[in-house]
Amino acid sequence: MERTSVSSGTEWESRVGYSRAVRVGPHVAVSGTTATDDEGEVVGVSDPYVQTERALANVERALSEAGAGLSDVVRTRLFVVDIEDWGPIGEAHAAVFGEIRPATSMVEVSRLIDPGMLVEIEAEAIVTDRP
Repeated sequence: MERTSVSSGTEWESRVGYSRAVRVGPHVAVSGTTATDDEGEVVGVSDPYVQTERALANVERALSEAGAGLSDVVRTRLFVVDIEDWGPIGEAHAAVFGEIRPATSMVEVSRLIDPGMLVEIEAEAIVTDRP
């Protein structure tokens, strides 16, 4: 099967040795994605809802570049620095996914790579043939 790698162009991908997303056949895996803008700046510092919304927008962009979409997502993993923020994080996740309702996990971690980051999200998708 063909392997396609998607890059967001950040310096971290080559330094750490990863891709924003990888597609093999119908399977797409999106790496941990945070709420950063095109310049790499954290969006929504101190606002878990805004950060989740932006991280998921970044996930959606990676999926699109891999030939997938939000409707193809079957699993998300949310890593949060404060589990007390589960409410607004969950609300943003629900607002983006609506009736898609992928399997998901939300776990608290001690910290993320930037102190301003509150959430990091991974996604897995399976692209199916559509009429």
